Amino acid sequence: MVEIFKGGAFLINGKLIPDDEKGVAELKRLGRVVSPDDGRKKTMSWAILSAHNSGDEQNFKLKFDSMTSHDITYVGIIQTARASGMDSFPVPYVLTNCHNTLCAVGGTINEDDHVFALSAAEKYGGIYVPPHLAVIHSYNREMMAGCGKMILGSDSHTRYGALGTMAVGEGGGELAKQLVGRTYDMARPEVVAVYLTGSPRNGVGPHDVSLAIIAAVFEKGFVKNKVMEFIGDGIANLPVDFRNGIDVMSTETTCWSSIWKTDGKVREYLETHGRGEDYRELSPSEGSYYDGVILVDLSTIEPSIAMPFHPSKVFTIRELKENAADILAKTEEEANKAIGVPGLSVKLREKLRGGEIFVDQGIIAGCSGGTFNNIMAAADILEGASVGNREFSLSVYPDSQPVFAELVKNGAIGKLIAAGAIVRSAFCGPCFGAGDTPANGGFSIRHTTRNFPNREGSKPSDGQIASVALMDARSIAATAANGGRLTAAGEGEGYNPKPSYFFDRGIYAKRVYDGSGKPAPEKALITGPNIKDWPPLPELTEDLLLRIVSYIDDPVTTTDELIPSGETSSYRSNPLRLAEFTLSRRDPEYVGKAKAVQALEQGRQKANITPDLVLIYERIKSILGYEDAKPEQAALGSAIYANKPGDGSAREQAASCQRVLGASANFAREYATKRYRSNLINWGILPFLVQDPSALKTGDFVFLPSIREALLGKADAIKAYVLSTEPDLAPAGGRARGGASEIRVSLGSLTDTERHILADGCLINYYKHPE
Repeated sequence: MVEIFKGGAFLINGKLIPDDEKGVAELKRLGRVVSPDDGRKKTMSWAILSAHNSGDEQNFKLKFDSMTSHDITYVGIIQTARASGMDSFPVPYVLTNCHNTLCAVGGTINEDDHVFALSAAEKYGGIYVPPHLAVIHSYNREMMAGCGKMILGSDSHTRYGALGTMAVGEGGGELAKQLVGRTYDMARPEVVAVYLTGSPRNGVGPHDVSLAIIAAVFEKGFVKNKVMEFIGDGIANLPVDFRNGIDVMSTETTCWSSIWKTDGKVREYLETHGRGEDYRELSPSEGSYYDGVILVDLSTIEPSIAMPFHPSKVFTIRELKENAADILAKTEEEANKAIGVPGLSVKLREKLRGGEIFVDQGIIAGCSGGTFNNIMAAADILEGASVGNREFSLSVYPDSQPVFAELVKNGAIGKLIAAGAIVRSAFCGPCFGAGDTPANGGFSIRHTTRNFPNREGSKPSDGQIASVALMDARSIAATAANGGRLTAAGEGEGYNPKPSYFFDRGIYAKRVYDGSGKPAPEKALITGPNIKDWPPLPELTEDLLLRIVSYIDDPVTTTDELIPSGETSSYRSNPLRLAEFTLSRRDPEYVGKAKAVQALEQGRQKANITPDLVLIYERIKSILGYEDAKPEQAALGSAIYANKPGDGSAREQAASCQRVLGASANFAREYATKRYRSNLINWGILPFLVQDPSALKTGDFVFLPSIREALLGKADAIKAYVLSTEPDLAPAGGRARGGASEIRVSLGSLTDTERHILADGCLINYYKHPE
């Protein structure tokens, strides 16, 4: 059972006392007088954040202890930092190669990126982890995380809270800021207590607990951009691997970061990994105040499944099997709406045969699934069983070579292979569509992090569709033992005894290049033909004219829809080539429309003003009364509208691809995550908020007079005019003016630095100016 409480609460004698009339009376009875302001400074979160903060108590300016990126993000980050004046990595920077690992698409370009990263680690003083050796978060858990530290990563699942590290997943621009000695700036985040009690029953794994929490909080936005602070006596009942598995999935709640109370098990974990000096006990102080509470009784959690297409679409497996026809029908309806491709549909009810649900594939992989304890549990369940020789298949990816070695020594790999499972190397591909893509119409169950549309690698634009449900490794193994018949792990399944585990540091020592703190400026960067510099981007003009080229009315738009994962990953080092895939799975017409607007702007810059643009300015002058408006002082950019864009990955390309195609702004009711909004800002895309989406439609022009002045002047409300493409038809919303309507938009909260980045046109331009 997971319960949420929106009001604040004090931690007194290990128990949470609500900040309400009854709770205040209880505090007085106990003789405790604690204010919320004082209590907020007693949390673990505050202790760590304040130790890394050079700003004031409400506006943080943070510097991190180390950073990490993988091979579909690090090239762009290093290129941005180089263009911004970086001459060495100021903190340890881990460059892993766990996404474009297979080098299967695009000829030499994936391995060219790896060669580039090694040369960058040598030149600037970094840490290079070769392909197949470890997934990004496993390496950082094993080698970098420590109690009281902060780590910044360019992957959204950068979460090491169970090891006492506040870790944050962000877009590349935020890492580039750290690389040039600047700070990560944000307002003080609220902190929500996640109070764990009880002990999970045997057969229940970390994914089951994670999914229960995500289901309870995601749609309510309960922890959006907040810190989740895990406390309670239930923590002691969880192995560290189990804690890590829950923690990494906290990203799917849309929280900003996480932190856990530490204990002897964390000390033992760090000592096993040769880093006992990185341990210290972390615990909230008496009187800590939390802005909200999530209560989790671990003993009540059941084996669960997150149905397509989101980790929050959670049912217990028992509930799904008891109501299979109804739940599958509802899932189909919602999934097909999310796909939004005419004539293409998910047909999950076809998987229902004889009252049982049959799946086509099982995957246990990555930072959430490929851990030692998960795979040991799966191996024990599959011992002596067979996955069968029909449609169903099972692949297992240990999350690092040291873990792989221990699984071999403990007999797990032998059990899995004997059962018919395929065991592979450390690779994140199944998590984002670059490995084990099912057949068209396939239904895959995975202990990975996400199950968004096409996250398994299918291409709806080519008439392909498959779907993924998230499940724990234990229930995946139980399903595999039944030849693909969906099965929950039982009370007696999933090993209990603690196996021996020895971390062989030498596996890394023999292959990982560690040049941290030892830059070699004379070394040359090695760049393959696909590695390109960022194109020049213009600064914000005094006025701005936008054209809406895509309108998305889905409740939430993921970063996978903004820039697809999978095969596009090979082009992440080539901004213009990658941009060709922008919105390709959600709005295939976007690229062509954006390029058409960009061509008009390129003509405007050369004083080649087209008749259509002249007509628009005549309307601006005659209808709106802006006699001084003229194309020479107003750039023309494309824009999109989406209700709530940016859920999911931290990839900055969800913003940069729009930008290199000439985008100047996005409009939204709200932005799904801080990291996506930060990406927009760092790439010079104005993140407008609009209250009435009906005021906009595809093809409309939006004129924003004196936008630069409004931005730098910190205007709360900004005047904008929507000009319909049908001159005699005024769009809905706002005050109509004969084919135009006046609306108000806003930019939300912005720091002074963010305002100047937007005015300068992007982060790279901003850094060309002296501080």
